[in-house]
Amino acid sequence: MAFRNRESFGDDLEETHEINVTPFIDVMLVLLIIFMVAAPLATVDINVDLPTSTASPAPRPDKPIFLTVKRDLTLAIGNETVPRGGFTEALDRVTGADKESRIFLRADRAVEYGELMEVMNLLRKAGYLKVALVGLEGAPAEEVGNR
Repeated sequence: MAFRNRESFGDDLEETHEINVTPFIDVMLVLLIIFMVAAPLATVDINVDLPTSTASPAPRPDKPIFLTVKRDLTLAIGNETVPRGGFTEALDRVTGADKESRIFLRADRAVEYGELMEVMNLLRKAGYLKVALVGLEGAPAEEVGNR
């Protein structure tokens, strides 16, 4: 409830029956800014069937670098498909040649383990040792194995 000061003598304050919308507008602007900042982080355009994981998720960095192994064993950094021969140069270009950058490795469920290890060896040869595996949160491993 708001009160208005008037020019008369006395201790009584006059009540106003209007809604103060200033705090509401402030909250809405803050929410708008949060959504504007968070929206670009949630956009990845490559469709990959990821396996599930029950591990607790790690905090996500400001600008994650995703390396994707597609079903047909082609590689993509972000949304750009790269050949295996030019893999190191493309990764250096994206990371600014910072070998301490964490690379988030995603692979389709149909990709064989040996192929995934080959990609991890490519990362090691390129000098990128901080690799995080990406999966979907889901059912425990016992339930996944019974499908």
